[in-house]
Formats: sequence, structure tokens, C-alpha cells
Amino acid sequence: MYLIAGLGNPGKDYDKTRHNIGFDVIDEIASKCGNPSFGKEHKALVAKTVVGGQKCLLVKPQTFMNLSGESIRAITDYYKIDVLSELIVISDDIDLPVGGLRIRAKGSAGGHNGLKNIILNLGTDGFMRVRVGVGDSERGRDELIEHVLGRFLADDRILADKAIRDAAAAVETIITEGIQPAMNKFNLKKKKKEEEGD
Repeated sequence: MYLIAGLGNPGKDYDKTRHNIGFDVIDEIASKCGNPSFGKEHKALVAKTVVGGQKCLLVKPQTFMNLSGESIRAITDYYKIDVLSELIVISDDIDLPVGGLRIRAKGSAGGHNGLKNIILNLGTDGFMRVRVGVGDSERGRDELIEHVLGRFLADDRILADKAIRDAAAAVETIITEGIQPAMNKFNLKKKKKEEEGD
């Protein structure tokens, strides 16, 4: 069984903010799966569904971003999820342009507090992740907080919505074909876009 976790902050104040794009990807996957109902368990909203022919848990931690690992650790323990091969985490990434995707089989938190807390709680960074670009890593700390907790402007919203759809497709590719084909398909697409923009 796969655990697909999208990161974000709970509550209407944070809905559709850049930092909550992980929640948006989970909602997109849920929509493609016929909108399974979410219930509250282990400090998260959890829905059981099937993606790419495999049983999956769709998870939106409700602990606030910086404590995401508490919820994910509880769910992986309860459902006996193999974090190295069955956990996929979706998060925002300020180091990627809006609309860009970066898929990795493992790696550091890259300064992302949600990923940092997951690594801390799981005791490993060897889980798959899909990072969705929200842009603008050049800001100072205070401006950066305002940026990630803000909402996309109209033009960026179009790019973000496409990235959400692409990220959902990337998750399905990971499940049906494996992490490497997903990296090849979606990471190369991002590189190609960058080259076209030069």
C-alpha cells in the first residue's frame, strides 16, 4: 500500500497558498479517483483509494507544516508502510520556478521545514518526493515567509494549476512505472522548459 502525503497547513486562511500546493495535488489525485471521502486519523485527513491499480492512502497532515512528520510517522507505523518504497511526499519548492517539478528517490530537506520534520521523525531521508515549484528563493527570510503563505497571482495560478495536474500524473507514474521513469519524464520536461526560456 502506498502512502501519498501532500504537505500544507490546515484551515481556510492557508487554502490555495503556495505553501499548500501539496494539499492541492492530493485533492487533484482524489478528484481523478472519484473523490473518496477523507476521515480524520493520526492528526491527518486520510482517504483510501486506488491509484494506478494499487491501494493507496491519500494524506493531508493537519499538524501544521513544521510538524508534518508526527502525523506521517504515526500513519506509516499504523499501516506498516515501507517508507523507502511506499511513501511519496509532495511539497512546495521555492528553488524551482512556478510550474516546475523535481522528483527524487531520496535526499535532504533542502531547507523545507516540513520535509525536515519528516526526516527527523522517520529517521531517514530515503523516501520518494515530488517537489512543486512556487518560485522566488531570492527573498529575505521575512519576505520569503510572506511569499510562501501568500496566494499565486493570476498568471502564476495558471502555471501552478498545470503543475498540480502534472504532479498528480507524476505520482501515478511512480506507482505504475517506478521512480526513475517518472524522473525521466517529468524532470526532463522542466529542464526543457528552462532551456526554451533562455
